[in-house]
Amino acid sequence: MFSLSAASFAQIAVGISVRVGPPALPIYTQPICPGPGYLWTPGYWSWDDAGGYYWVPGTWVVAPVGLLWTPGYWGWDAGFYRWHGGYWGPHVGFYGGINYGFGYGGVGFFGGEWRGGAFFYNRSVMNVNVTRITNVYERTVVVNNNHVAFNGGEGGVEARPTPEEERFASERHTPPVAAQVRQQHLASQNKALFARENQGRPAIAATGRPGVFTGHDVVAAHEAGAAYHEPAMSPREARVSSGENRGAENRGTENRATERKENTREAARPENRENNAPARQEKSQQREEQKAARQNKAEKPRQEPQARQEQKQERQGEKQQAQEQRQEQRQQAQGQKQQRQEQKQQAKQPKAERKAPQSKAPRAEPKKAEPKKER
Repeated sequence: MFSLSAASFAQIAVGISVRVGPPALPIYTQPICPGPGYLWTPGYWSWDDAGGYYWVPGTWVVAPVGLLWTPGYWGWDAGFYRWHGGYWGPHVGFYGGINYGFGYGGVGFFGGEWRGGAFFYNRSVMNVNVTRITNVYERTVVVNNNHVAFNGGEGGVEARPTPEEERFASERHTPPVAAQVRQQHLASQNKALFARENQGRPAIAATGRPGVFTGHDVVAAHEAGAAYHEPAMSPREARVSSGENRGAENRGTENRATERKENTREAARPENRENNAPARQEKSQQREEQKAARQNKAEKPRQEPQARQEQKQERQGEKQQAQEQRQEQRQQAQGQKQQRQEQKQQAKQPKAERKAPQSKAPRAEPKKAEPKKER
């Protein structure tokens, strides 16, 4: 289990179905952010076939640049509580309307945003040290006090994905990173984190770093989100078998298809057409924009072969010119190197040899006095 990859963890987590719902989310404070680039991943109730629900503490994780975390959630589906795993993506999608806190109020995410390659934190809901992290801003967020941990069913959160969230669901997603896998594994090995032991109030509700369950960055829950009630059946009895799970998935798919058809018929009624006019107009405008984009792409003039040949020749000329310049620079460098070597060799010669001997000019003989002429 410890060596499971992030992808296999996502496959195991998605599709688990049980007959009893998870406890309420515990109430706790957020540990301080370790540094820039860390994103908060909320705590959640996971499932173990032998021990039932156990708490996976929330923690700060180094995020893939440009991606946001969509938390997983438990949803009532065809008679069972089914787990929908979380994922990383360019947008935060539907997470059951569950109030995980710290920017995850049930719809979207208001704890921060990416600006280029840096993440900026909303100080109104994120616990950051401004001396260590300067990418901050403040934006008021409405706090939801509902701590129910599942969607649908009796007592669950009544929320459905918006059209925008459904569109986000079709985007490319990335499974949990290795640090999240380690956090979940360590939690499953800690008996104190099981709901039957802590009564919905775990002593380790959140950690400053993933996989570190001791130290000053570990936060305990202040209180349980609601009164804890021990399930009437054992975890093994509550766990839905694979055959029942497939049947539940098929029934859930049929129910969702029926619901979409009913919604379509409801929208087609004359009294509802006027209300749906803006949505139809928006879709029509999107189709027109896509059509115009395709036409522009088709009408874009292609480059003639002759023009491409000229550009190729021009690039070759520039390349040749650059090569000549580099050759000239190498020759100059070589000449300078040779000159320095000659100067160095000359400096090593003896001083007497460097000084050339000067030949002395012969002395001129004194002129003899001529005899005086007699008059």
